[in-house]
Amino acid sequence: MALYHINTKDIKTAAPTLKAGDTVYLSGTVYTSRDAAHKKIFELIDKGEPLPYGIKGAVQYFAGPTPTPAGLAIGSCGPTTSSRMDVFSPRLLDMGLGAMIGKGPRSDEVCKAIVRNGSVYFCAVGGAGALASKCIKSCEVIAFPELGCESVKKLEFCEFPLTVAIDCHGGNLFNQ
Repeated sequence: MALYHINTKDIKTAAPTLKAGDTVYLSGTVYTSRDAAHKKIFELIDKGEPLPYGIKGAVQYFAGPTPTPAGLAIGSCGPTTSSRMDVFSPRLLDMGLGAMIGKGPRSDEVCKAIVRNGSVYFCAVGGAGALASKCIKSCEVIAFPELGCESVKKLEFCEFPLTVAIDCHGGNLFNQ
């Protein structure tokens, strides 16, 4: 197992070096997206309309942060169960999505799409959202504010701790 410090803008070039079980401290821009936001994003894709952010090379965090307390950048921001996004993820990966962050195993179709596209799936520690939020320096709602905590947010990570759960070579912590 290795330790890496990676910026999100370098995620696609870094992915081939990562192996399931590696630790990554991720910095850079990350976008939140959960079930409701994915549905709205897919409506835009299907209509050929502009998306709230560029998918190619992007990093999605399956999270719905709690309201931001005064004086902080964000509220508690832990991962949600990723398998709920399995119906959406292969298509986004085929569109160039660089990485996903969540918790729990993924479907075979998602795993194949990760490998096919040279992407990576990271897991964040569940139940530690308040602690994880200390590694998020800013939070801006960029789409679907009517969804509340499930709106799409642009986050700036600084050394956010993650574990490579599924790598682009087919390594999968959930199968070991």
